[in-house]
Amino acid sequence: MKSIWFLVLLVVVGIAAIDEVYGARECGKSSPDKEAFKLGPCASAAQDADALVSDRCCSLVKKIGQNPKCLCAIMLSNTAKSSGVILEVAVTIPKRCNIADRPVGYKCGAYILP
Repeated sequence: MKSIWFLVLLVVVGIAAIDEVYGARECGKSSPDKEAFKLGPCASAAQDADALVSDRCCSLVKKIGQNPKCLCAIMLSNTAKSSGVILEVAVTIPKRCNIADRPVGYKCGAYILP
């Protein structure tokens, strides 16, 4: 019985170690899909280039935009796609928010952040 528990412990520790290695994702320990849910206030701005970008959306994008890999991964996530985000429109949000230190020129999928 002790050997079974030891084996279970090894498997759990192994999974945790693998998660740490692969946990160095674009958005840290959180997945881009989980982070995409946080950008709910940006939904209309990510679907319509003429939509007003809310202050809440801009503050969230500014925070996430400090890590352009994460921002791009969020825009390319399954959550964003299934919620109707149009990548061509979404990449314009940092500029529409007038974020001075936005990642200009960063390639995100087929698009480059303006």
